[in-house]
Amino acid sequence: MMPRRITAVVIALALTIPLAACGSKQDVTTTGGPVDHITLVLDYLPNADHAPIYAAQRIGAFKAAHLDVKIVTPTDPAAPLKQVEARQADLGISYEPEVLLARDKGARIAAVGALIQKPLTSIMSLHGKIKTPKDLKGARMGTAGIPYQSAYLRTIATEAGVDPSSIHEVNVGFNLVPSMLSKKVDGTLGAFWNVEGVQLQRQHKDPTIIKMDEAGVPTYNELVFVASQDRLQEKGYGAIIRRFMQALSRGARAVRADPQVGADALTSADRDLEPALTLAQVKATLPVYFPSNAAYPWGFMNADEWRAYGQWMVTNRLVSTLPTPTSITNEFLPGRGI
Repeated sequence: MMPRRITAVVIALALTIPLAACGSKQDVTTTGGPVDHITLVLDYLPNADHAPIYAAQRIGAFKAAHLDVKIVTPTDPAAPLKQVEARQADLGISYEPEVLLARDKGARIAAVGALIQKPLTSIMSLHGKIKTPKDLKGARMGTAGIPYQSAYLRTIATEAGVDPSSIHEVNVGFNLVPSMLSKKVDGTLGAFWNVEGVQLQRQHKDPTIIKMDEAGVPTYNELVFVASQDRLQEKGYGAIIRRFMQALSRGARAVRADPQVGADALTSADRDLEPALTLAQVKATLPVYFPSNAAYPWGFMNADEWRAYGQWMVTNRLVSTLPTPTSITNEFLPGRGI
């Protein structure tokens, strides 16, 4: 997928709530009253990452929560955060690193829930050229030219005992897969294991995939929902966000029960998506739609993990300081209350 990712960290106000409180508040479903309208800006074109969203729309979960959700495809990767901060959109989807980078520059935004719990970004290669991180020595590695991707390479190489300066980094833009197929590079860092990885596997290209959090980079939430920090303080806005997250959790559970629901919802939203490939990608993504700890509500963001990733960003000079405790909040997730 495109280089949609990254920054330094944080954390949490509401994340300091004792774990015993998790799920201690009863969700309230609406049975009447006006419909609230929400504009949600995606991070990219519809794909397997968004299955819970489109599934929630397809099964009527948003309607049941008295929400009219308008899903918008961004004009560019930076659009979601800019539009949320400018109040041109109610919610946006972005990457944990990007949220932290933006906040480091003063943006008044906050993550209110995780859509994808784990990193999807990966090192990918064909023809067995890079089987382990040790094979990075002397390799030509394609990236999208994003600074944190270079930092990922340095971290992974160092962890493997490889001199980072021996790696020849090539900016291939969004052409991550084509650059491998044409043998312009030995491998890439930036493609998603659940999207491009699955596509290459189905094409019998036998890709080798190394996930970021399995190679030395601290784990992080690949995709999060972002809201205006100021709007979260406004009366009634938090209740709308909570109903939205509650409906999304229904969509995620529907996809887990039957991945075809998510695949059908996506292909209905974007006719360019290939049904069989989309279903395979949704199935591959299932584990990271949900927190690894079943005791946590859907969308949960782990404060310790955010702190660790934030410290990594600071160490790699991607951000100057750790963000304030308002960077993320779990307050609006199902079962937590307002």
